[in-house]
Amino acid sequence: MKVALIHDWLTGMRGGERCLEQLCLMFPEADIYTLFHFPGTVSPIIESHPLHHSHLQKFPFAKRHYRRYLPFFPHAIEQFNLENYDLVISTSHCVAKGIIPNPEAVHISYCFTPMRYIWDRRFDYFGEAGRVKRAVISPVLHYLRIWDAASNRRVAHFIAISNYVKKRIRAYYARDAAVVYPPVEVNRFRTEQNIDDYYLLVSAFAPYKRIDQAIAAFNRLGRRLLIVGSGQEEKRLKVMAGRSIEFSGWVPDAQLPALYAGCRALIFPGVEDFGLVPVEVQAAGRPVIAYGRGGVLESVVPYENSQNPGTGIFYHEATPDALAMAVKAYEKVQDHFDAEKIRTHAMKFDARHFSEAFHELVAQYMGGAGSL
Repeated sequence: MKVALIHDWLTGMRGGERCLEQLCLMFPEADIYTLFHFPGTVSPIIESHPLHHSHLQKFPFAKRHYRRYLPFFPHAIEQFNLENYDLVISTSHCVAKGIIPNPEAVHISYCFTPMRYIWDRRFDYFGEAGRVKRAVISPVLHYLRIWDAASNRRVAHFIAISNYVKKRIRAYYARDAAVVYPPVEVNRFRTEQNIDDYYLLVSAFAPYKRIDQAIAAFNRLGRRLLIVGSGQEEKRLKVMAGRSIEFSGWVPDAQLPALYAGCRALIFPGVEDFGLVPVEVQAAGRPVIAYGRGGVLESVVPYENSQNPGTGIFYHEATPDALAMAVKAYEKVQDHFDAEKIRTHAMKFDARHFSEAFHELVAQYMGGAGSL
């Protein structure tokens, strides 16, 4: 059986690339096709496979500004020749699922999400654009929505990363999907006895992450908040931050386990399709304070009482006041949380469960034909 793995782009090791890495281990002789691959930016496991990139990689300034070529992505992904493959697995949050396999191949799309910036989250990405920019963006988004909806028919079977994404696949593609949660390397993390006096936020600095709400809340609380990450919002966020808030930039993966294990709790104000960071911090035995929407509802067990503390606390209004109240509520019950029980819960998302569940579905789909 000849296997092709399709990934949107390979420019760094984030959650999607961790999933691809596990698939590379499952299919050690698979070829990889991607829009962009900049050598050295992903793991040796991925880069040990034959890698094929699109013609877009030769475009000017592609390494720094590849996202600006979004209107060209559908055409580029369709140019790959996959006629000799029996199994095609796309790992997709953008256009990877739109590749064109041969009619006899089985195409499984492991869907991180239908494109957020063309569907329900477009205002989070483009809402503050000026009149001229909106005039340019609107027809591009309209074209991408038409292409995205039509190209889902090239997929035989969808697998979603969460039930939250499963609902989005149903809403935008009118398709059903199995659910396999993304892999977390739980054994990278350990619990610690000594907890430091800081809350932790780990995120890219994008508007929809709502880091500004966390900063506003912690300015009022005066509690120490350590923010790990960087991105387009960095300058604005640093101007907002008071004395109790620290920015560390991105830190190496090897340093994250200690930061997780030492924090009072993780602050998670955004809405994610799944969210690996909350699971990782739970693997280190620490609770999560999160806005109660999206994939976090599937990975965090809400606090009930001292006998059933769960693994975190939810708040249900996307405001700094609601987050500040959740932090105060957490501090009243923080001694009820058990680090080892939190870590045990995180074990449900360990990478071995991902491999077992994904392999079982592939075997099932390769034994039949048609869509779910």
